[in-house]
Amino acid sequence: MQSAREHAVAIETNVRQVVRGGESAVRLAVIALMIRGHLLIEDVPGTGKTVLARALARSLDASFGRIQCTQDLLPTDITGVSIFDPQALSFRFQEGPVFTDVLLADEINRATPRAQSALLECMEERQVTCDGVRHALPPGFLVLATQNPVDMEGTFPLPEAQLDRFALSTSLGYPDDEVLVQILEDQRQRHPLDALEAVASLEQLGAVQEAVQEVGCDRSLLRYVAQLVRSTREAEGVQLGASPRAALFLVRAARAWALLEGRDYVIPDDVHAVAHAVLDHRVIVDPRSRLGGRTPATVVDEALGAVPVPLAPQDPPPG
Repeated sequence: MQSAREHAVAIETNVRQVVRGGESAVRLAVIALMIRGHLLIEDVPGTGKTVLARALARSLDASFGRIQCTQDLLPTDITGVSIFDPQALSFRFQEGPVFTDVLLADEINRATPRAQSALLECMEERQVTCDGVRHALPPGFLVLATQNPVDMEGTFPLPEAQLDRFALSTSLGYPDDEVLVQILEDQRQRHPLDALEAVASLEQLGAVQEAVQEVGCDRSLLRYVAQLVRSTREAEGVQLGASPRAALFLVRAARAWALLEGRDYVIPDDVHAVAHAVLDHRVIVDPRSRLGGRTPATVVDEALGAVPVPLAPQDPPPG
């Protein structure tokens, strides 16, 4: 398990070389890799969303694909299409950019709902179905999607089903003056991303993902997670709360956080550290409550404050 932690820390350290500031976002991006979960990076243009996604992909010795989402993007531009082969007198499947280890869906909410829906099967089942034939994606398939705020011109809100398929969401925000000065110095001659090299292989990442599954989580903490998720659904002014899938990802992310912190068991602080990243984008507040200033983050904060926290285990729990 120590070796797995070293690989995960190496990836995080490598990404930090090019993503200045945003320490929390980098940690969450690495956790997404560790738990085989897709990551949604939401922020205004120019804050480094694409840099974070590309740096994460470059830190691995993995194939990388990119989709620049636009309003004229078609589902087949993502998944692939059957084309007629005149020599063989038959149709053959031409793979789309989704057939890769790491896929960057840049500005995903600029694609139409029809195009966005092409990723639903890919993200959940890691396969593409075309003309009734299933085509498997790579086992470690991961989507890193960037998104501009939905109130910006020319964007389409992601449907609830797709939001729920993202294990985590994060944002970078604007850097402070000192961090911005460092960014300007870093890019005086060339972008530091050009020199970034891989620090882990897919096999090593697989070992990290297996190690995360071995991190112990006491049954009392599992019950705590279940109560947190239910609390988001029962909160006042909530139109849609967190799903059972959210509970699964919350436990997995807490295990990954514990591993990065050097522990082989989960404590309540690990759950709190990743709660907003896992739950916020899954909570939808009704319009009247939004006008009153209620946000998904508020709902999650209330759940964290209302649900009794179990006592932290004094010894590593079994399994």
